[in-house]
Amino acid sequence: MEYLQQADAWLFQLLNLNVVHPAADDLMVFLTKPKLSGHIFVLAALFMVVQRGWNGLMILLLALLAVGCADWITSGVLKPLFQRTRPCFELEEFRLLINQTRSYSFASSHAANSAAVASIIWIFFSRGDAIERVFTAVMVFYALLVAYSRVYVGVHYPGDIVTGALIGIACAGLVYTVFAWIVKNKVHPKKVPL
Repeated sequence: MEYLQQADAWLFQLLNLNVVHPAADDLMVFLTKPKLSGHIFVLAALFMVVQRGWNGLMILLLALLAVGCADWITSGVLKPLFQRTRPCFELEEFRLLINQTRSYSFASSHAANSAAVASIIWIFFSRGDAIERVFTAVMVFYALLVAYSRVYVGVHYPGDIVTGALIGIACAGLVYTVFAWIVKNKVHPKKVPL
């Protein structure tokens, strides 16, 4: 376990100290703060509703359920359970670009929540027409940037990000599976001839 923590710290410092550029600093701060970039999710929600109508509202509801699940697991279960200190409070060398309160690091709820939304969008829009495929690609790219921004600004280890993203993907898959089962078995059950 100690080896994994050392590798995570080494990778964090590589990315946070060396794979940086002053021109990217403002972008990463923008991406990491929901108060600044949260309108992108609002635009995504509007796109879903405009593109798919009532079905878009259902997709939006599924995305919100997936985010709720992912956020509860990361912030409500894992952070209190593991109580991992953030790299900006533990390591000696780092770049911290935002004000960060004392809270736990593992796993990243930003990564989990953005991955949950991107996964639901992938499930429903990736096989649509050209505009829906472009929308899917943009939202997946946005989720990746949000996740990466957490390492870039100095508040999460890469392991926190990967775990958070996997949790978000899993929650989206679980929400979709339950939804599909309900639709198949309760809303539109097959009629068995007597």
